[in-house]
Amino acid sequence: MAGSGLLGTPAAAGPRRSAAVTRRRPVRDRIRQGAWGWLFVTPMVLVLGLFMALPILMALWVSLLHWDGQSNPFTGHADFVGLGNYRDLISSDGLSRTLFATSLRNTAYYVLLTVPAQTVLALGLAIVVNQRMMRGRGVARTVFYFPSVTSSIAVSTVFLFLFQGSGSVNRMLSWIGVKGPNWFADPRGVVWLVLGDLGFTDPDHPGGPLARHGVLGLSWADWFSGPSVAMCTLILLSVWTTSGTFMLIFLAALQGIPRSLEEAAALDGVNRRQLLRHVTLPALRPVVFLVLTLGLIATWQVFDQVYVMGKGAPGNTTLTPAYLSYSSGFDNADYGHGAAIAFVLLAIILPLAGLQRWVLRERGGRGRRLRRGGRGPLRAPREEVGARG
Repeated sequence: MAGSGLLGTPAAAGPRRSAAVTRRRPVRDRIRQGAWGWLFVTPMVLVLGLFMALPILMALWVSLLHWDGQSNPFTGHADFVGLGNYRDLISSDGLSRTLFATSLRNTAYYVLLTVPAQTVLALGLAIVVNQRMMRGRGVARTVFYFPSVTSSIAVSTVFLFLFQGSGSVNRMLSWIGVKGPNWFADPRGVVWLVLGDLGFTDPDHPGGPLARHGVLGLSWADWFSGPSVAMCTLILLSVWTTSGTFMLIFLAALQGIPRSLEEAAALDGVNRRQLLRHVTLPALRPVVFLVLTLGLIATWQVFDQVYVMGKGAPGNTTLTPAYLSYSSGFDNADYGHGAAIAFVLLAIILPLAGLQRWVLRERGGRGRRLRRGGRGPLRAPREEVGARG
């Protein structure tokens, strides 16, 4: 009996030992795979750290200095001012705060008008060239995308000639009896300009009581004046040059929508408007977020068109934070001030991008059910359409 017990112990322990080995093997495999993964990722992490994270940290340090670029900012030869550069931009009265507030005002109008316009135009163009029965789709795509691959400096120069006081745009407007403005030399805000033409405001004092109060060194009349005529021209230029790129992004997403959804909707008697609302747009929600985020970042960082078309003129009505940062560093030799502007701009862009993501998120249990279903927002439209039918 004792012998049989001794003989039975290894036999019983064998399966338990093999099971333990089997459990440990996946753990070792995962560790090995993770090690290989980090081995392949490490070069890119080092490159990003060297050329991205390190310069950002260096710029953050420079923003705390008064540095003219003539010495080494990391050896104590530059004056340390702490948050002084940031106070000059936000809380201290002076020209720096007024210019920064002006650049924020200009860019806010630029973003509010450019991002929706280029997104809607790009989506519309993508829907048009995605029609299977359309002839010459390839030519249309090339024509619409061509401005996006053209040098922005070259396109800006062409716009300078087109929108001169005696340029082609004003000449065509004269054919219908409209006297065009001197586009790039007109600093008037379009809001007060329109209200003045309608007789609601005094052309000599358009702001009225709003001109006596303000924030960040800029009166409320200036904040609510709208974009200048010159800035409106920059908005037209930006929409024309960027819509082609976003059109391709939307087009790729549209071609990824299964045709079976459109066919099922057609069988349910859905018209094109309902198809766009209940099938196409819900399917494009992630792409819309991508396009809006890219547009938001690009418009807040606009520089090249401003540099070519007047460097903030006329009257600083086309001044932007990106150009102000460049001008502070390279024209005024105050690199700390320029770096501080860049980080304030970063602090503006990140919350706005997060707000966009929150607005476009899937809401409630319906979005979670659709994601578990495997087709995201594409399943609900057919159910809704079927219920309506």
